[in-house]
Amino acid sequence: MRLRILITCFILTTISYGQTSLKEINLKSGKFKVGFKHYTAIDSTRTYQIKNDFNNQFINRPIPISIWYPATIEKEDSKQLAVLDYLEILKEEEEWKNLPNEFLLDWFPYLWNTPENKAHLSEKAGAFSNAIFLDGKFPVVVYAPSYQASSIENFALFEYLASNGFVVISSPSRGTDTRWLEGGTTKDMETQSTDVEFLLKEIHKYKHIDFDKIALMGFSFGGLSNAITVMKNKNVSAIVSLDGTERYNYPVLEKSPYFNLDKFNIPYIHFGQKEIPEEILTTDKIPAELNYKFQLYDSLQYSNAYSYRFHDLTHSYFSSFGVLFANRDKRQDKSDAKIMASYKLLSEHTLQFLNATFQNDKFAKEFIENTPDKNGLSDALISKKMKKANTREFDYKDFNDLAFNQNYTDLIPLYNRTIAKYPELELKEGMLNTLGLQLSFNSKEIEQGVNVFLLALHIYPESANLYDSLAEAYLHNKDFKNAISNYKKSLELNPENQNAITRLKQLKE
Repeated sequence: MRLRILITCFILTTISYGQTSLKEINLKSGKFKVGFKHYTAIDSTRTYQIKNDFNNQFINRPIPISIWYPATIEKEDSKQLAVLDYLEILKEEEEWKNLPNEFLLDWFPYLWNTPENKAHLSEKAGAFSNAIFLDGKFPVVVYAPSYQASSIENFALFEYLASNGFVVISSPSRGTDTRWLEGGTTKDMETQSTDVEFLLKEIHKYKHIDFDKIALMGFSFGGLSNAITVMKNKNVSAIVSLDGTERYNYPVLEKSPYFNLDKFNIPYIHFGQKEIPEEILTTDKIPAELNYKFQLYDSLQYSNAYSYRFHDLTHSYFSSFGVLFANRDKRQDKSDAKIMASYKLLSEHTLQFLNATFQNDKFAKEFIENTPDKNGLSDALISKKMKKANTREFDYKDFNDLAFNQNYTDLIPLYNRTIAKYPELELKEGMLNTLGLQLSFNSKEIEQGVNVFLLALHIYPESANLYDSLAEAYLHNKDFKNAISNYKKSLELNPENQNAITRLKQLKE
């Protein structure tokens, strides 16, 4: 058994045992019952090794998945979970599935075998196993855990969100080839980001999820991994960071080949820990700039960004596990009562941000835009800064979105209105030509393609190539009269257009 023989007198003099409980955190559930299930999916595109098996065998990468959801509790075999049920999932994800429960608090270095922690095991949680997914469409939160942590590390927050109408899905933080990460490197970040993207695919198996309302949420290293994920994936609409490492280890983010701040353009909220005391900075050799530097937040241009600081929370207490099981550091940690109260506030702020983003909730919008004092909170408890997104230059992709939304009809009036509002807009001839051909060669979109060519010729009336392409579109639609007319116009502008000469000859024959 892994005994903690490295505990020194120094450590014992700087820690104390927490006395907390789910009941005392006092997160008020929403109107929905909460269902929970856990299963393992397989990513056959990657390989993985069970380190504790001590062999050279590689398997397809297992992805343990935990999911919380609004539910109806009708089945006789539905069971209300206890904290111990969650810790049994922890055993599986730590690859000690058969570990006797009596060893749980002795085995894993972040649990500690204390009377207080033993008392947590029998506490009732808010979720039910074998519950039926409630009918409807719900926004989804895809969660990335902290460094090498479990999918269930923030279960109290997940239950709270699910009770308020959100689906939450999570998988553990694992290294590229084994359970272990290599030290918080860019490679580790990319691996966890790929796991998050696996979950973004997995959610499509659930008919009760609204795929237009997807948020990422992560704690610590998970926040860093999510930051790079939103630079790769345009299907995400918001990001929540629970003291994410993107604040503390920005260079890891910059080293990714996917790093592109222009693509980070969704609402972003970061909840940060209290200021680290000078004693801790000196003793633990922590750079003082971590107390004030936040390069990602400062660098964002196209995102509505919010940065909070919870003055009663150190880093560990941004998770349910931390609040319930972590030992307190006497040098900096607040009282258990303050820690629980702030974790509750953290959860409530997370819900308000998600409601403001996805539910168009007026109260939530005002809450997130308000200063803490306007929400009845002391600056001694929470401080905040925020900034609005800069207006990005309107370009041809934005115009194409508008055109697509009106099924490529009435494009010339749309262009005239748009160019009056955005005079710098440039629709290049080559882009319009390619788009027109792509649409025209689809038998269901020929009319839309012709409309694009007519817009292109409105902008570039002397283009022989555009007339030639428009003629090809008509020819593909067997509209020979208009095909001949436009080939002739192309030849008038460019008598050496061999394609038009050949086509006209073929049509004449």
